[in-house]
Parts: sequence; structure tokens; C-alpha cells
Amino acid sequence: MTIDEPKAVFGRTVAMSDNPRDSMLRLPGFAQLPLTLFTGKPYAGQPNIRLGASFHTVGSCISMVFGVAVTTAALSLAGFWTLLCAFGVAMTLHGMRNARMMVFHQAAHKNLYRRERLDKTIGQICSAILLVQNFSQYSKEHTGEHHSRHHMTLRDPTVQAFLIGLGLGPGMSRAVMWRKVLAKLVSPVFHISFAIGRIRSFWAGSTRAEKSIAIGFYVGAAAVATATGTWLVLLVGWVVPLFPLFQISNTLRLCVKHTFPEPGQENVTGKVRMASLTNAIFIGEAVPDRGIAVGHRIVAWLRWMFRMAFVHAPARYLVLTGDTVCHDFHHRYPRHKLWFDFISERQADQEAARPDWPPYSEVWGLTQAIGHVFDTLGRANPEFYDRAKIGSVSSRAIFAAFDD
Repeated sequence: MTIDEPKAVFGRTVAMSDNPRDSMLRLPGFAQLPLTLFTGKPYAGQPNIRLGASFHTVGSCISMVFGVAVTTAALSLAGFWTLLCAFGVAMTLHGMRNARMMVFHQAAHKNLYRRERLDKTIGQICSAILLVQNFSQYSKEHTGEHHSRHHMTLRDPTVQAFLIGLGLGPGMSRAVMWRKVLAKLVSPVFHISFAIGRIRSFWAGSTRAEKSIAIGFYVGAAAVATATGTWLVLLVGWVVPLFPLFQISNTLRLCVKHTFPEPGQENVTGKVRMASLTNAIFIGEAVPDRGIAVGHRIVAWLRWMFRMAFVHAPARYLVLTGDTVCHDFHHRYPRHKLWFDFISERQADQEAARPDWPPYSEVWGLTQAIGHVFDTLGRANPEFYDRAKIGSVSSRAIFAAFDD
């Protein structure tokens, strides 16, 4: 499902079109596995892709380490080489987002390695280094409010982040919501408030171990930067991706996580609610059609390659990292043993067409997915999603909710 032609599914409107992923089968065979990992969608009949928890955990760490190393080298070489900072910062941000959205998240579900003490330790390290909500509080709130009958109600932190943090609400048009979000993303006040909220959400309630890790890590980093005269490396290579860029990615990710129920369906519960308010967000677009004239075909292919490289790739690498493309599968099976093989497992579950679950749905493209969520919020029941009914919520809690 994409958002080209409307079709009602469980009270909300999505659309049907040909599967862009299958059109990519015209490309060489060696490109098919990377394309599946890139799009989040396997082609029909593709063999299962097996990765493992350590692939994601270790991969996040390697990405951060290599990212800082590239930035360090670029700043040391100076001149033209400074441009490589962009690649280093992107690698660091990618590792941070994977650590937050996959490692920390699965640890909170006691599902990372399915060993409670190990998962808790890894989760605490993540919260301390990334300066996000402390692990214990996040785990309690996330499983108790977001993965429960309160999903996408005023008690859900995700809803609170939309209504209070971003100032969006029912009755607004897609264009108005886009303007509000883009204004937030370039606002220094927003980013400073966000950063302060993150640090407060980590510090308030964090364990002595978490505080010790955070203090040790950042005091140590500052000491090394002072001793070696590399404060610029620390600021550009770590602080920039950790705060403004992390928060931009965080906000855009929030805007595609879940749709809002249609008026009159707010009280639908159980599997129907979990399935109908979450869809996959696949990345990419169909390759050019064979039937177009040769001259137009060349232009179409160049346009396709440009959009894949400079529109869809940044969206996948920096915003929809890891398993976030298949977030709907996670909400159906929050503690699935093979969570790390999310692409293949989601596809297998979709093909099984289990009668106890509604059908899966999907949207192709980050901006299309954001627009889809904005449309559902614009149509939502203003009485049910009345911001005034939320009550007093601290800025700390609101910004912590952005990455729920």
C-alpha cells in the first residue's frame, strides 16, 4: 500500500499501487540484497535475510567509532578534505540513531539478547552515552503507555509529543503542519529546549551506574580534547550529531511512527488498534518504465538514480534507521525472538495472512509517510485529542517522548 489511490482500511484511508520493490528486479542480481536492506522490503520469493542481535549492536558502535575517526582525519588534513566531515558526521549520527532506535529500544523490552541483566546494562550504557531518557523510566513508560490499551490516546507519550511538543492538532492542514515542523527544526530555541529536556530526562531518575558512565565518558572526552587540542573534533564529530542532528532525525521519525484513528474509532482496542495505527515506511521508488522513448528513458533513469542517492538514501540512513521501516511488525510482536531479522519476518508474517490480525499496510517514501500521518491527525476527533485534557506535562517528559 502506498498513498496514490485511496482505499479504506480499518477506518483510515491509504492507497494501493504496484509494488516499487518488484520493479527493481530489472536491476542486476548483485544489487538485490542491498536494495532489500535499503528499501526495507524484500522482493517476492526472496530468501530470508538472517542478521542477529550483535549485527545491530556491534554495527552501531562501529558506525560511531568510524564516524568520529573520519571526522578527525578530515579536520586534521584540512583544506579540501574538510568536506569529508559530512560523511563522518553522517556515520556517527547513523550509529547513534541505530543504538537508540534498535539497541536501547529492544533492551527496554528485555528482548535485545533476552538476558535481563545484560539487556539492562547495555540499555543503561546507551542512555548514558546518548543522553536520552534514563533506561528504567523509559522501559516502564514505553511498555506501560505506548504498548498498551493507551496506544495513541492522550496518555501515550507519542500523542503528547505531537500535541504539545510540536503544537500540531486536529483540524490543521498538511501544509500548516509541515510549516510548523520545519520551523521547529531550524529553531535554536527548540533545539536548546530539546537538549535540556533530554539531559533532564536522563538525569532525573537515572541510576548511580548510569550517572557514573555519563560523567566518566564526557569528562574523559573533554580531558582528551583538552590534552590533544582536539576540541573542534569533539564538537563537530560528536556534539553536532548528538544534539541538533539527532533531534532533527528524532522529530522526523516521530512524524511517521503512527497514524491517528478516524473519528468514531478512537475506542477500538486490541489487535485491530495496534495494526491499523501503524504501517511500514519503505524507502525508494519504482524504476522507470520500459515503454517510454529512449531519450526520455535516459532522463528518467538519471532522475531515479539521483532521487535514490540524494533523497531516499539520506532518509533511510539518517532517519528511518534499522528496523524503523518495519515498525508495524514490532507493534504486532514487541518481543519477537527474531526481531533482528525484521525484514524477512515481517514479510513471512504478511504472507501468512493470519486471520487474527488485520492486513499489513505500507507507505513508500519518508515525506509521503509524514504527509499521511499529518492527514490522519488533521481528520482526528478534536474532542478526543484535546490538548487541554492532557494536564501538566513537563518539558522533560515531552522531549523524552519524541523518541518513544
